[in-house]
Amino acid sequence: MSSCCFSFTASRNRCYRNSFSSAGLKSTTTDLGDGTLMHCWVPKSHNQSKPSLLLIHGFGANAMWQWNHFLPSLTPRFNVYVPDLLFFGDSFTTSPERSESFQARCLMGLMEAHGVSKMSAAGISYGGFVLYSMAAQFPERIEKVVLCCAGVCFEEKDVDGGISKLKSVDEAVSLLIPQNPQKMKELVRLTFVKPIKLMPSCFLNDFIRVMCSNRIQRKELLEALIKGRKLSDLPKISQPTLIIWGEQDQLFPLELAHRLKRACSECREAQGDGQEYKFIPH
Repeated sequence: MSSCCFSFTASRNRCYRNSFSSAGLKSTTTDLGDGTLMHCWVPKSHNQSKPSLLLIHGFGANAMWQWNHFLPSLTPRFNVYVPDLLFFGDSFTTSPERSESFQARCLMGLMEAHGVSKMSAAGISYGGFVLYSMAAQFPERIEKVVLCCAGVCFEEKDVDGGISKLKSVDEAVSLLIPQNPQKMKELVRLTFVKPIKLMPSCFLNDFIRVMCSNRIQRKELLEALIKGRKLSDLPKISQPTLIIWGEQDQLFPLELAHRLKRACSECREAQGDGQEYKFIPH
């Protein structure tokens, strides 16, 4: 007897594609050279009278799953660009580079390829790490910054210091790149304030099969993000910055939001630019 070939996750992907298209975006793939391909949803027609907004997803899924519900309120006001980071969705590289600074340079190369020289940007979780690096490397091109639960002030010593539920890099890999339904349920319990109660294993296995590919490369991304990370090495950014954080965040606890606010405020004071760095617990 043949098994059922229906995939809920693939079906949801198709729905999101239709939703993105209905919002005025189109799917594109850009060859940046050196074996790097970047997929991005871009405006079907770039409106010169609108500012440009870059939306950077986190580690959990591709760009569509992260940003779909925000599009109706954003596309009327901005030229919205929604890329897949490397090793997510349809973006890939043969380069051995795994740092968030490399992801940032690739994103800027992608935006340049689409003729966008200046933009504001929002990044969630891992996407916030990449955005912070973009803001530091390209201060003249990133105008405003929104960081959502982005633990950029996280240090390697915090892993086993009690500040996070993650106790090692290996634990972070097994949790954030789940390979079985039990790990997926654990991840949901850790990342949702009100976890989904009914999660059939067949649906979780389907999600893992479709969405959790490139496991080796994603493991390397996490290792590059955590190992040797020190707050003293964090570059300063000067752009107007909005910090949004979950008060009950267990992966990147609220203390990291306060660290980030202090770091941004110190940069503001040092430059005397009068910029305001807003922090909103949510």
